[in-house]
Amino acid sequence: MLKSEILNQQSQLGSLPTFSIDPPSGWTSLGLRELWDYRELLYFLTWRDVKVRYKQTALGAAWAIIQPVFMMLVFSLFFGRLAKMPSDGIPYPIFTFCALLPWQLFAHALTESSNSLVANERLITKVYFPRLVVPIAAVLGGLVDFGVAFVILLAMMAYYSIVPTVAIVALPGFIVLAIMTALAVGLWLSALNVKYRDVRYTINFLIQFWLFATPIAYPSSLVPEPWRALYGLNPMAGVVEGFRWALLGSNPPGAMLWVSIAVVILLLVGGLYYFRRMEQQFADVV
Repeated sequence: MLKSEILNQQSQLGSLPTFSIDPPSGWTSLGLRELWDYRELLYFLTWRDVKVRYKQTALGAAWAIIQPVFMMLVFSLFFGRLAKMPSDGIPYPIFTFCALLPWQLFAHALTESSNSLVANERLITKVYFPRLVVPIAAVLGGLVDFGVAFVILLAMMAYYSIVPTVAIVALPGFIVLAIMTALAVGLWLSALNVKYRDVRYTINFLIQFWLFATPIAYPSSLVPEPWRALYGLNPMAGVVEGFRWALLGSNPPGAMLWVSIAVVILLLVGGLYYFRRMEQQFADVV
């Protein structure tokens, strides 16, 4: 009787469908459809990163306000008061704070996404899912901090009696552009960080250098007009000037913005293909 039950169970197991998961081949498949199928995992990983960031902290979400506010005070003192840096007719504190919001979103997203694969080593080596979920979740987690700090910006706009123009409808597009910029660079660095761990030591240097190469403490109008479109090769230049134009009514970014968009698209497409190409090695190397 026992032998017949075992044979019956084996026959039932043999009739079950078998799925084979193979690594991506070539450079053509990005697996975006599969990424959509795992959208719930993307949500949970994003929410997990947000909760872990503020777990057992005394100030909690206040850290999202403290950092840009203190940087604004430092810039206002040294660049605005002492160096007399121009601000295109906009009060210097709000001039810098408006630029610091997208910059903080970008810097945080870039740092977290670049280290995301190494930080999720146990998850990657034990469970199959599209690895693109990990850096994307790290990037999206910064939107919570951005939303908290954005309330302070609205309060400052009310204090300085600044009413946004109709250009504010373009603001979501600049937020998306900042996220795409962080994700584009983060895909390259996260894949490289799995194989070359010294990449993580270059991230802080890269962000510091990028900060001063971006018109945060100074306006892009200081760049000569013939070189301004070339300045758009720094994607965050277009993002920052776009934020100021959409919220504060400053000069529109013009051709610089289109150059920034083109650079982000190239970096993002190249990063997606490179990430997918290296994905098959992550579980073995990480």
